[in-house]
Amino acid sequence: MSQSHAHDHGHDHDHDHDHTPTVTSANERKVLLSFFLIFGFMVVEAVGGVLSGSLALLADAGHMLTDAAALALAYAAFRLGRRAPDSKRTFGYLRFEVIAGFLNAVTLFAIVAWIAYEAWERLQAPPVILAGPMMIVAVLGVLINVLALWIMTRGETDHVNVKGAILHVMGDLLGSVGAIVAAIVIYFTGWTPIDPILSVLVAALILRSAWKLLAKSIHILLEGAPEDASPEKVEQGLMSTVPGLAAVSHVHVWQLTSGRTMATLHVRPNVDEEARAVVKRVEAVLREQFSIEHATVGIDWNSEADENICSLQPTTGRQDHSGHDHSGHDHSGHDHSGHDHGNHKHGGGHSHGHDHDHSAPGHRH
Repeated sequence: MSQSHAHDHGHDHDHDHDHTPTVTSANERKVLLSFFLIFGFMVVEAVGGVLSGSLALLADAGHMLTDAAALALAYAAFRLGRRAPDSKRTFGYLRFEVIAGFLNAVTLFAIVAWIAYEAWERLQAPPVILAGPMMIVAVLGVLINVLALWIMTRGETDHVNVKGAILHVMGDLLGSVGAIVAAIVIYFTGWTPIDPILSVLVAALILRSAWKLLAKSIHILLEGAPEDASPEKVEQGLMSTVPGLAAVSHVHVWQLTSGRTMATLHVRPNVDEEARAVVKRVEAVLREQFSIEHATVGIDWNSEADENICSLQPTTGRQDHSGHDHSGHDHSGHDHSGHDHGNHKHGGGHSHGHDHDHSAPGHRH
C-alpha cells in the first residue's frame, strides 16, 4: 500500500505577527471614571439601606460593590493587556480580559444567591422600612447609574469586560428603579413585602445577564469558535471564494479575546496553481470575510482523503501510520509485482527515493 504522508507545512507568515491588543485609551478612561462613580455611590447606598431598613437598597449596594470590583478588574485587564508578549506568554496578557469577565459573572451569581436568601428571611419576618430615606437614595441611585451607563456605552462596547461592566451598571439601574417602586408602595400602603419581592425580580434580571456573560467567557476560554467564523463557514467560504483551491482541511478557529480571532488550517492548491499565491488569497479572504487577523496556513500536498485526518477529531477504525516502521513486517508472502516503492514518502516530510529488488523471495523492508 503506497503511503503518502508528506505534509509540507509551508507556513506563510508575511503578515504581521503583532499580538499587542488594540485597547483604546477611551476604554480605559470610561472604565476608570465609572469605577469612581459607582464606588462612591455604593457607600452612600449601603448607608441608606442600613438606615432605612430596605433590602432593595442593600441588594443594590451589594451589586454596586461587585460593579466596582468588575470595573477595577476591567481596568487592570486593559493595563495588563498592553504589556508586550514574552518568551513564556507569546500572546501577552490578552486572555486576562476574559478571565476578568468570567470572575465578574461568578460574583454576580453569588450576589443573586445572597439577595434570594435575604428576601426569604424578610418575607418570613418583615422589618420596619423608612420609605422617605429609601426614596431619596433610590432616586440618587438612578441618576448615578444613568450617568455611568451613558459613559460606558459611548464608543466601542464589544470587549467582554466593557460589556460585563455595562451589564453590571444596567442591573444597578434596575435595582434603583425597583427601590423607587418599593418606596412608593410602602409610603402609600405600608405593605413592606414589596421590598423583598422586587429585590428578587431584580435578582432574576441580574441572573440572566450573568448567565450570558458566563457563557461567553467560558466559550472563549474553551477556545470556542465565534459564531460568524465557525470551521464549517470558513471552509465553505474559502472553497467558494478562493480560485485555485482544491481542498481545505484541519480548520481550527478560536478567539484569543473579544474581537481577536485566530485560525490554523491546511489548504491544498490545484496542481497547476502556485502555492504561495493561493495562500495569499486565502489569508486575504480570512481577514476580509471572517475578521481573522492571524492565520497559520499549512500547505497540504496529500490528495488521499483517508490520510488527511485531523488528530483532534474522533474517528472510527482509524489507523495511525505516523512513524510506521516497515522493518518489522515480513512481506515474503506478498506479491510485489507492480508495487512501486520508488517514491515512498513518510510523515516527517522526507522522501525515500531508494529502489527495492523484489525478485528475491522472503524480501524484507
